[in-house]
Amino acid sequence: MHTVSARQRAGLASVVVTVAALESGIASAHCASRSWTYPPACCHGDTVTGECGKIPASTVTPRPDGYIIILRPGDHQKVTHQNRYFVPYDVVIPSGDDNFHICLHPTEEDENCFFAPADTM
Repeated sequence: MHTVSARQRAGLASVVVTVAALESGIASAHCASRSWTYPPACCHGDTVTGECGKIPASTVTPRPDGYIIILRPGDHQKVTHQNRYFVPYDVVIPSGDDNFHICLHPTEEDENCFFAPADTM
């Protein structure tokens, strides 16, 4: 029979705490799709309560100086009324898939991060 020392128990407890912390960090930067995850600085919460989500391409209009995005209820989980955003090209983040995504934080009126497919940038 093997006896676990107090030192070994402390080490195991440290590993458990570290894993839990990593998992909570992953949960706060929820997955955009199966292939990529929103950066933690952009997204808090999960796919239901988080402020990031995929938006229809029809809501995005490119202009010479950036994108105009008009979101209505149903286009994004946080949107309760029509909102208009302008995102200059120099702050657009390439999306990890072929879709547009937006993170609205701290309110639905504030665009925190905007992701565009690489072929549209």
